[in-house]
Amino acid sequence: MGAILEAYVTNLGKYAEGQLVGETLKFPTTTEEVQSLLKRIGVDGVRYEEIFITSFDSDVLGLHEHLGEYENIDELNYLAALLSDMDQSDLEKFEAVIDAGEYTGSVKDLINLTQNLDCFEFYSGIHSEEDLGRMYILDFEAMTVPEHLIDYIDYEAYGRDVRINDGGHFAPGGYVADNHSSFVELYTGRDDIPDEHRVFSMPKLSIREQMAAFKEVIDRSSLEGERKLPKPGREDR
Repeated sequence: MGAILEAYVTNLGKYAEGQLVGETLKFPTTTEEVQSLLKRIGVDGVRYEEIFITSFDSDVLGLHEHLGEYENIDELNYLAALLSDMDQSDLEKFEAVIDAGEYTGSVKDLINLTQNLDCFEFYSGIHSEEDLGRMYILDFEAMTVPEHLIDYIDYEAYGRDVRINDGGHFAPGGYVADNHSSFVELYTGRDDIPDEHRVFSMPKLSIREQMAAFKEVIDRSSLEGERKLPKPGREDR
């Protein structure tokens, strides 16, 4: 697996001026990597201060579809760290749950989902109601079937009843259903992000770099002011 999550971080001020200036940030990340990227795209807290995210990419199937352009870097980093700690079976279960549209409304929801995967049952490789029916009858022995009647069972119909009763969902990786355990919201907001996952920080500028940055801001403001001055009419000449 490559990066668990990537975001193309863009300089919002430059974008407003008609320039797309940004770079890809891979998560989980560090404060040093964030500062270095921000400096390279011109977001230094003086010249420009705001960012937004143009696009996402992830090895976690479907994750990018539930992320927006103004997500918080620290929250994304925490989510990526939690996902990185998962084994393959839990990642597949997470993918299946978000494919079902559960707990996908915000990064907060996604973080809480990573901490409540035991509330769901996931069966890898089960892609149809017939598969589901066969698994329940033959593997789980949900009903006793004489051997001579095994080939005559309507597994699809049985699987359909199971799915409807479960409120289950067929995801690309398999079948997932809520097991009705108590879903506990452990993450209530950014104050709950552990310190080691708080990485957003503006670049540290040297005195010379600060002076150059302030000069650029002043020069840009002066130029904008000149552009706004009314041009003299013939009667003013």
